[in-house]
Amino acid sequence: MNNYYFQESDYQWMREAILEAKKAEQLGEVPIGAVIVKNGEVIGRGYNLRETTFDPTAHAEMIAIREASSRLGAWRLLDCTLYVTLEPCPMCAGALVQGRIQKVIFGTVDPKAGCAGTLMNLLQEPRFNHETELVSGLLQEECADLLKQFFRQLRSRSSSQKES
Repeated sequence: MNNYYFQESDYQWMREAILEAKKAEQLGEVPIGAVIVKNGEVIGRGYNLRETTFDPTAHAEMIAIREASSRLGAWRLLDCTLYVTLEPCPMCAGALVQGRIQKVIFGTVDPKAGCAGTLMNLLQEPRFNHETELVSGLLQEECADLLKQFFRQLRSRSSSQKES
């Protein structure tokens, strides 16, 4: 999975995904962000909005996929790369396969729902009619720290509310 050398542009696009994640965090959402890039241009962006929209499908990847598809006027995201701060879940991995995305680069693994190699690998399942190039670990520490800090603050607020 990781015989890949990150280009400077990969870092640039993952930093864009991190900025999207910070938008989610500002809303009290789990800080996960994504961007879809085609020909050196962001064509879709998204951040987690499940709590805000009361929509279980409002994951960063799903929002970015919808925006990119709308912008292209096509559901096939050929020659596109998704940069996402957290390993895609089964729903998002399935949507990425259905959308024929060429490559997925993610920051940190998701031990509870990761379907890009951690629990299973839906993105490279040979029985599907499309397999995605997959790369992990780009700005891993920064992506993981966003999540760790968010949940640490959430637990801290929760325990202080219980004490009052």
